Amino acid sequence: MRTKFFRAALAPLLLVSSLPSQAANWVLDPGESVVTFKYSYEGTPYQGAFQNVEATFEIDPMSPGSCVFSVTIPIADIKVDSAEVLDYLLDLEMFDVDRWPTASFKAEKCSLESANTFVAEGSLTIRDQTRPISFPFTLDVETVDGQVAFHMTSEVTIQRLDFGVGQGYWANTATIPNDVVVGVDIYAGQQ
Repeated sequence: MRTKFFRAALAPLLLVSSLPSQAANWVLDPGESVVTFKYSYEGTPYQGAFQNVEATFEIDPMSPGSCVFSVTIPIADIKVDSAEVLDYLLDLEMFDVDRWPTASFKAEKCSLESANTFVAEGSLTIRDQTRPISFPFTLDVETVDGQVAFHMTSEVTIQRLDFGVGQGYWANTATIPNDVVVGVDIYAGQQ
């Protein structure tokens, strides 16, 4: 059962007092975590999910701006409602999963925006393209099944064509807009 561990205004104080004074390593809990993507096709909205995401986070409670994120997304494990759509997504004109089976996000710097909101500055790699990205997120500490866990939520918009996702016919932004919204609702336990 998830229960609120503390109010957002008290997050930094409790984080500092309840965790080790050195950087702590946190690992994504796949059973409690969801990473989604939203797009539209000919004006109709759709949503899919990235499954089997692997992520580790290193956060130093004494230095909230210090962080290391390492996230790996296996593209072949995308979940969508249609087998036909999945075939298109995995094909060479979209993700080209045979050549680039994973996407990744890496960050080594965070900035504190408010009591529990941060921005990680890092790089996102999809296919053969790596681009800098600002990743805003909200971070709360909660209990999950009696264990302390980070609960991270975020929503960020990326332009798929910046990463080569959509070539040939699929480069047409009238059919599939360039903007794709990635939503993150994940839990991570201390390693």
